[in-house]
Amino acid sequence: MTTGTIKKLVSERGFGFISAADGKEYFFHRNDLGTSADFDRLIGGEPVEFEPEVGPKGPQATQVRLR
Repeated sequence: MTTGTIKKLVSERGFGFISAADGKEYFFHRNDLGTSADFDRLIGGEPVEFEPEVGPKGPQATQVRLR
């Protein structure tokens, strides 16, 4: 698991970005959230943990959950 914070949410399109402790920025989609996180209730700056992966366009976060 990697830790980070919610950097930006694009609510109308169902995705966002996480600034990770490793200095990278990770894309995530609302379908990548774990059971402890509700996309519609996330806010910028909220601490999260996630599994990092390489997506089709770069770093992607999966199994995103609140810390």
